[in-house]
Amino acid sequence: MAIALRYAARSDVGLVRSNNQDSGYAGPHLLVIADGMGGHAGGDVASSLAVAELASLDGESHGSDDAAQHLVRAVAAANEQLRRRVGEEPDLAGMGTTVTAVLRTGGRLVLAHIGDSRAYLVREGRLSQLTRDHTYVQSLVDSGQLDPEDAGNHPQRSVIMRVLTGQAEDRPDVSVREARVGDRFLLCSDGLSGVVSHETLEQALAELPDPSTACEQLVELALRGGAPDNVTCVVADVVAVDSGDEPPSITPQVVGAAAFSRPQRTSALDSPATRAARLRPQPPQEEDPDAPAEPPRGGRGRRLRWTGGLLALLLLLAGGCYGAWRWSQAQYFVGAQQQQVAVFRGLTQDVGPLSTSRVLELTGIRLADLPAYARERVQQRISAPDLAGAERVVENLRSQARECSTATSSPTAGATASPGTTASPGTTPTPGTDSGTDCAGTS
Repeated sequence: MAIALRYAARSDVGLVRSNNQDSGYAGPHLLVIADGMGGHAGGDVASSLAVAELASLDGESHGSDDAAQHLVRAVAAANEQLRRRVGEEPDLAGMGTTVTAVLRTGGRLVLAHIGDSRAYLVREGRLSQLTRDHTYVQSLVDSGQLDPEDAGNHPQRSVIMRVLTGQAEDRPDVSVREARVGDRFLLCSDGLSGVVSHETLEQALAELPDPSTACEQLVELALRGGAPDNVTCVVADVVAVDSGDEPPSITPQVVGAAAFSRPQRTSALDSPATRAARLRPQPPQEEDPDAPAEPPRGGRGRRLRWTGGLLALLLLLAGGCYGAWRWSQAQYFVGAQQQQVAVFRGLTQDVGPLSTSRVLELTGIRLADLPAYARERVQQRISAPDLAGAERVVENLRSQARECSTATSSPTAGATASPGTTASPGTTPTPGTDSGTDCAGTS
């Protein structure tokens, strides 16, 4: 029986960070999470480079017997890209990235992992962690010097021992497993796993019907927990397909830093020798005494060439602007307009005084009716992969507004929720999160 992956990916900058250094990729054969580090010096560059290099594996060109080798080589190539980029731009020294990647080949999955991003498996309703964090705290747990229950509160829990930094010794752990129909995989950065408990992850992943809804809810749970870091997740379901059926999806999803900055992979024909030749100064060319003399170039010829060059440049700029405009019109987000939630078409960021978006719909949901954290997210603008995704965000906000309305109109509202739980929109209370919804707003 043939299998395929039904997948989705989401990323959010969180409530504290000013930029997103996470990158995520989900495709028919490849899932990747990369959490960059290096602050403004290049964490987003590092994660984008890793995803760009690994994305070439998303196809059927690799056989099942050597898939692990393909994945290991791709991670090594990503590591080399980091080393080369730091050599070209010394200001990026110190950047690095975690990588957690799953490559599907037939019915087998190859997992490569370095850093503290994680891969999980939900099988028959039970969540298990497939990766081991390469952190100082995990090494204390492994050696018996620290109880696992105390690891989440250790003051050095964020110290990472192994990531991709461009050094030769940066190598991932690799494992191979059989996939079963009904399996659900989660890849995530520590912005999710460090905020949302194992039990809450298990409940959300077991109950939510499709990967897209699961991703949105997981990001929402991290935001409710404070989201001190970027939050990125990839959810993929293993499904059965008949030989004549189309796969569930063939369009990759790229999120986070890699969605905005997609560096090109080094071409296979672009060898180290050719790159070195480009960087090496070329010796001056000797004149050939037998070559015919070049006719003198008059002023009119120079003017014609200058005019032609200027026209070509203007046409190129016009084509680029039109292409950018067309691309922007395929982007959607949810934001605030006239003190209510609105759906926009265009980019979440304006260019100077120029607005790059327009309102598609005023939803009638008042900002004052939303919880404080949701109100803040709307004001910061919530990006969506398409119009349907924006509408799902709106429905989620509408549910939260209704919950707040019920809570504020009833003196006993919220009293039935047990301590340490949160009533997720449209679901039963979820263990492991804060129970307060902060529904106080201003009209």
